[in-house]
Amino acid sequence: MKRVKLLGAGLLAVPLIAAVSYGSQASTEPDGSEPASTEMAGTQMAGSEPAGTEMAGTDPAGTEMAGTEMAGTDPAGSEAPGSAAPAECDGVDDVSLQLQWFIQAQFSGYLAAIDQGFYEAQCLNVEILEGGVDIVPQQVLADGAADFAIAWVPKALASREAGANITNIAQIFQRSGTLQVSMADSGITSPADFEGRTIGNWGFGNEYEIFAALNAAGLDPAEDVTLVQQQFDMVGLLDGSIDAAEAMTYNEYAQVLEAVNPETGELFTPEDLSVVSYEDEGVGMLQDAIWADAERLESDDAYRDIAVRFVAASIQGWEYCRDNAESCRDIVVGAGSQLGDSHQLWQVNEVNKLIWPADEGIGFVNEEAWNRTVEIAISTPNLEGATVLSEEPTEGAYTNDIVTEAHTLLGDSVDISGTDFEPIEVTLAEGGA
Repeated sequence: MKRVKLLGAGLLAVPLIAAVSYGSQASTEPDGSEPASTEMAGTQMAGSEPAGTEMAGTDPAGTEMAGTEMAGTDPAGSEAPGSAAPAECDGVDDVSLQLQWFIQAQFSGYLAAIDQGFYEAQCLNVEILEGGVDIVPQQVLADGAADFAIAWVPKALASREAGANITNIAQIFQRSGTLQVSMADSGITSPADFEGRTIGNWGFGNEYEIFAALNAAGLDPAEDVTLVQQQFDMVGLLDGSIDAAEAMTYNEYAQVLEAVNPETGELFTPEDLSVVSYEDEGVGMLQDAIWADAERLESDDAYRDIAVRFVAASIQGWEYCRDNAESCRDIVVGAGSQLGDSHQLWQVNEVNKLIWPADEGIGFVNEEAWNRTVEIAISTPNLEGATVLSEEPTEGAYTNDIVTEAHTLLGDSVDISGTDFEPIEVTLAEGGA
């Protein structure tokens, strides 16, 4: 049976990383965004852990989950449908992948690639390194403590501008999943309606889509709206102290739908809410991508070969989750996530929407989306006048060479575009159980 090898963030043998981007805290929140502070006060959000609590790699009893048997094999130990047959390997390469946060379905494709034997078939032994409050994945990569990392594009580019020699080799999320969520009776249906309202944001770089949307609507963020720092939950929206709260499609938005509407005694429904999608508003920024060490790609042929095989097997994992959402939910839960089953299934489904369809093939960096992300990062100041980037990224910030070779390696065995993808229907339970 396949096992997922996890290394908890609290055990990661790297020094705490100093902030490298826009003068902010260097830590990330569950969706890969910068937290509003290192304080985790307030209600604990689904998918996050307050500092000092048990990591997401342990079960509620505190037992180690690193060796937990994964879904994907039957009780007799035979290979599950869709698993890859092991290749003839002259040797096996050990590979480490640094995540942005604790184990959750945001990273289900990589967990599935282990569970289904896709990495094994590419002669790779992959170790998943969990993220945490004091871990900046792209900096862990730049420091040589991981072979690859998952990070949002603007944050990784800020680290790159500060000296991290890294490059984007596979843009897994093709679309932004950032929303601004309000109650349906608020009358907020577009960024123009933010005028005179209290708008929540996580701060420290995650607000730039908000600022770009305000600018496009002709609003002055310093005068026309009240911006407040939002905790990693939707409590402010639910108690009325925030008119529109920042959320990810696959996480915080679901938290509202998992809460009981006091007016009806039932769970909130999408009809109870109004959602502004920054992707739909044309100001979405690219998010989860696979980043590699740029210098090693240039100088180490073996590392470059590993990168191609790693991306290829990761693509297989994401294809598997596209077509087997419930199985990937089980894989993630089995890997030690503390999120509930329905919340995890929601995450798998919503993450799939950010990946599929992929017109140029999963992982391919779309130039238009890249340029939009860079333009927003350079031209959109926050209230302090800071921007994510001070200038255009230097050459080599991304390459499509690795993902193109990975597509060729996979051949016709994988549907890399997912043109016929259809999301499933997910019923959330109270609290995401």
